[in-house]
Amino acid sequence: MARALIVGCGCSGRDLGTRLRDGGWQVRGTTRSREQLAALEAAGIEPAIADPDRPGTVLELVGDVTVVVWLLGSARGADEALAAIHGPRLERLLGRLVDTPVRGFVYEGSGSVEPAVLRAGTGLVESAARTWRLPVAVLGADRGAPRWTEDAAAAVAGLVSG
Repeated sequence: MARALIVGCGCSGRDLGTRLRDGGWQVRGTTRSREQLAALEAAGIEPAIADPDRPGTVLELVGDVTVVVWLLGSARGADEALAAIHGPRLERLLGRLVDTPVRGFVYEGSGSVEPAVLRAGTGLVESAARTWRLPVAVLGADRGAPRWTEDAAAAVAGLVSG
C-alpha cells in the first residue's frame, strides 16, 4: 500500500488526506502545532510534527513514503520565511529525497503566497524532476476551485501509476 506525506496538512490537507485514504492510501500529515494533531487523527490521518522551515524534520518522516505533497501555497508567515520554504528549504529537501523511498513530489503552485515565490518553487520542483528523474506534479488551481481535492488526489495517484 502506498503512503503519502502531506506537508502542511490543514483543512485542505485533511480533505485531500481523507480522499487519498478512501482510495486505499496510507496518509501521514504534518503540522507545526501539537494542538492540531488530534484533528489529523480524527480525520484518519497519521499525525506528525514537522516544520517545513527545517527540512530535516520532514526527512525524518519519509522512510516509508511514496509521494510527498508540499501543500504550502497558502502558508502564512513572514515574507522571508515563506520565500525560504518555497526556495532554499524546498531545494534542500528535494536534493535529499533522491536517497529515500520517495518516488513522487506534488507541489502546490498556487495560493495566497506571493506569485513570484510560488513560480520560483515551481521552478525548483521542475528542476528536480529533470535532475533526479523524480516524478512531479504541480497543482495550479486554487484550493477553492471546484474539484480541487479530486484533482489533487489524482495528481498524487498519477505519480505512482505510471
